[in-house]
Amino acid sequence: MKILVVEDDAEAGRYLTRALGESGHVADLAMDGEAGLEMAMAGSYDVLIVDRMLPKRDGLSLVMALRAEKRTTPVLILSALGQVDDRVLGLRAGGDDYLTKPYAFTECLARVEALARRQNPQSAQLTYRVGDLELDRLAHRVTRGGEEILLQPREFRLLEYLMRHAGQVVTRTMLLENVWDYHFDPQTNVIDVHISRLRGKIDRGQGGTLLHTVRGAGYMIRDNAR
Repeated sequence: MKILVVEDDAEAGRYLTRALGESGHVADLAMDGEAGLEMAMAGSYDVLIVDRMLPKRDGLSLVMALRAEKRTTPVLILSALGQVDDRVLGLRAGGDDYLTKPYAFTECLARVEALARRQNPQSAQLTYRVGDLELDRLAHRVTRGGEEILLQPREFRLLEYLMRHAGQVVTRTMLLENVWDYHFDPQTNVIDVHISRLRGKIDRGQGGTLLHTVRGAGYMIRDNAR
């Protein structure tokens, strides 16, 4: 998933974006309400996590502005204000869920994933299979032929994206935008390096190639036995 965190506390914002990244997601950080609204309007985010008390534009005003523009991106509101009236106000402003600070990251992540499932039923899929290769999003585990394969977070995210589009050509631009969150070509071989490492882990010595290079187009993961 691609997530926007709008949080003016620098330490809290960095912690949350780092934790989301370690959980296999792409997370951007905005540190005031105006920047958050601009990024939310310009970017294709799956979920927004918005602190209620923000400089320049408060979180509820941000959410109301999004809804006024017919943007339906799910919003999880974070706030130290946890009374019933506070939560009701946040939901009526257009928030989809409300989490009171301090919170446990595991609960925050579970709520974010639940919001994404409601918005996009495809994201509810927790397991992907291509041939004898299986990826479990919930357990963050990959196996082939029943044997576990250890992947780095970026490798896991790359494989998940490829398996989500199994049988389809995935271009370099698609990978840059959805796995690395780049909206420009960094003019490096970062994709080639990660594809090579991933191929070495899931294909070599496994008795069959699943990850293919489509010359001049991109990459594809498919089960050749089908």
